[in-house]
Amino acid sequence: MLRGISIMLVILHHLALRIPLAKSTLALVMPGFLLNGLLSNGYEAVFIFFVVSGFLITSNSLERWGRLGAIDLRAFYTRRAARILPCLLLLLAALSALHLAGVTNFVIDSERQSLGRALLSALGMHLNWYEGQTGYLPANWDVLWSLSIEEAFYLGFPLLCIGVRRDRLLMLMLLVFACALPALRAAVDGSQIWHQKAYLPAMAAISMGAFGALLAARWQPSRPSTLLLLRAAGAAGISAVFYFDEAVWHVLGKGSLLLMTASALALVLSFHWRVPGTAAPSLPGTGWLQSFGRLSYEIYLSHMFVVWLVVAAFTATGASQTHAWLYYLPAIGASWLLGALVERTVSSPCRRFLMRRAHPGAVPPAAAAIQPSR
Repeated sequence: MLRGISIMLVILHHLALRIPLAKSTLALVMPGFLLNGLLSNGYEAVFIFFVVSGFLITSNSLERWGRLGAIDLRAFYTRRAARILPCLLLLLAALSALHLAGVTNFVIDSERQSLGRALLSALGMHLNWYEGQTGYLPANWDVLWSLSIEEAFYLGFPLLCIGVRRDRLLMLMLLVFACALPALRAAVDGSQIWHQKAYLPAMAAISMGAFGALLAARWQPSRPSTLLLLRAAGAAGISAVFYFDEAVWHVLGKGSLLLMTASALALVLSFHWRVPGTAAPSLPGTGWLQSFGRLSYEIYLSHMFVVWLVVAAFTATGASQTHAWLYYLPAIGASWLLGALVERTVSSPCRRFLMRRAHPGAVPPAAAAIQPSR
């Protein structure tokens, strides 16, 4: 569900940048801090994705190989490629065609950038660095900055696991790296884009999730009150960063992102752990949000197509700013539909095909699909 909330915040943020709600009727009935918290935390939501990604990938690796030092490199990289590449290649093909066709909002028109270099940066896991050096790419390309960081992390993560071998030592290293997030952000020098999209601070967030997975495998709380406390602390920490960011920044400075990643991990752990004799936590009415989470990777890569269509419709109809919020509802629904379509027609079939080719006769289609990292 946390992934569902995060992808929703990303969609809302990208809509709000183009269809502001400051003059809408929604702004009249909703407190300003609450509306701003919902619309302006897309970047922070990506860091929650990083934490969840680290937790899921590490948990799956522990379940599959027993310990991280025993990771099968070929199997690990094959699963990552089968999960990531089909949608990524489809997106890059579509963006290239739209650029060559001269479609507004899709043309790379900066003198410092080119289609070839954008493709190379996306496939070479350094689109974040490329933007830091040359400026923002069109929005549908820009979303790939986080994917570059995530996949660069997972290129080196299994090698680190095999090199360290001992999970306890690896756990300590991940915790130290995760807690160094404020210092890593402070050490980043360069453009504002690079300051936001540098590798190490984001990788520290992924490490927080990976540390949490190792912790969850070694320790099981015995009291339901522990889970409730974790849940409350996690929700409070994320809410503080989202809705009272100025106050949190005044107290913690660059440590505000660390508060958020730690809070995200607390929530993940509170729903992952099961106290013996108690039922799994149930949140009625959140099934739709969980489905957003399951499709978060596909939605993340494709939602900007929907955003641009909705913005075009808003502009073409000459709609009043007063009712701008009405365009958000179909945008959210269409983003889910497009993500579901991509998952059904591209992600799952390609993943099954690639896994069968990599491990013929060894991996059933259902087992081939690893838990999505997004």
